[in-house]
Amino acid sequence: MASPIEQLAKNFSFSSFKKAEDLKKRIWFTVFILIVYRFGTYIPLPNINPAVVSEFTRNHAGGLFGVLDMFSGGAIGRMTVFSLNIMPYISASIIVQLLTSMSPQLEALKKEGEPGRRKINQYTRYGTVALALLQGYGIAVGLERMMGNSGCAVLDPGLLFRFTTMISLTGGTLFIMWLGEQISSRGIGNGSSIIIYSGIVANLPAALFNAFAMGKQGAISITALLALLVMVVAVIAFIVFMEKANRRIPIQYPKRQVMVNMPAQQHGTHLPLKLNNAGVIPPIFASSILLLPMTIAGFGTVEPDSVLGRISHIFSHGQPLYMFCFVAAIIFFAFFYTAIMFNPKDTADNLKKSGSYIPGIRPGDLTADYIDVILTRLTLIGAIYLCLICILPEILLSQVSLPFYFGGTSLLIVVNVSIDTVGQFQSHMIAQQYEKLFKRSKMRGM
Repeated sequence: MASPIEQLAKNFSFSSFKKAEDLKKRIWFTVFILIVYRFGTYIPLPNINPAVVSEFTRNHAGGLFGVLDMFSGGAIGRMTVFSLNIMPYISASIIVQLLTSMSPQLEALKKEGEPGRRKINQYTRYGTVALALLQGYGIAVGLERMMGNSGCAVLDPGLLFRFTTMISLTGGTLFIMWLGEQISSRGIGNGSSIIIYSGIVANLPAALFNAFAMGKQGAISITALLALLVMVVAVIAFIVFMEKANRRIPIQYPKRQVMVNMPAQQHGTHLPLKLNNAGVIPPIFASSILLLPMTIAGFGTVEPDSVLGRISHIFSHGQPLYMFCFVAAIIFFAFFYTAIMFNPKDTADNLKKSGSYIPGIRPGDLTADYIDVILTRLTLIGAIYLCLICILPEILLSQVSLPFYFGGTSLLIVVNVSIDTVGQFQSHMIAQQYEKLFKRSKMRGM
């Protein structure tokens, strides 16, 4: 039997959406913020030679530079003030989460509720500034070493250029972080995810145009293009199926007596555990780490015959060792991030405090062990799923030399954010219908 929320969801109509004024305001606000963000991706850094940067982007689109350019919506390829995007904020959030799981002080602060959450967010912002300054300095130094046919990428290198680049990139990251927070509070969807999502989607039309242009020129066969379209559709369908999959652990609540003359009733529910708890974090981290040698070699400071040059070649796309390490890194980060985000011991303690229990399992440590075993099995299946999604398109794209936008990682991000946004959209619609029911009940009671 469908729940009341599911019954309300089946009754959605376009007319009910037209009446949802708050939801429409949130959608338009989100669109406005994304337009502001896209404008920022075209504001260049000072003292930059665009011709050299454009040449470097074309020659090094297959390394970490190409991955970061995809996540930034093309900003890093144009060397704009938004080149760092929101990645320093995401990295700082992950570092703070790691420290929270290891530090008793931060763990206690997390359990304080809203005041503790604000304090942790403040630490995250401090970490974002530190990482952005550090990465900004690295980009400034890299730009000074970047050479092209028309000279150096920096028109006037020196300490002033490094300082202005660090301040510009850090300010751009903080502004994007603020935009993401505005989307989360006043718009619809998760702000950070929506910004990364918009960067990938904004470059999809150009990637499609380039793919068809390569087909007309004979660089890619028609059969390969059709296989690409079939692969994209199949990967999207598989991602949707797996992201919706979860394991429901039955939970029994204590008996409650509604009326004096009626027998006590026992209520039951379930604890849903997602198949993929880590989301898109494992592929992103694995790609960044494995493509680092190629990126360092791409700045021209490493000779091809040197040790680092050979390592960068071995870890290039399509190489067997790269594929093996990529799979191993995804599995490692899947287990590592899941262990940080979900604590079976805390879940078992919360169930015990509320008087709830899993049928057939004693409360306490046995419940924690039971949940841990199930979570480990689910994480293994989820890690294998992430490997299949990321590695199979990686093999195909390495054969036809197509951009990252058709890869498994980009499709995984797009589908995950779309599912999350649609879920929030439905939640707002359901809340609106509940408000109508409350208003009608109040009018009838008057």
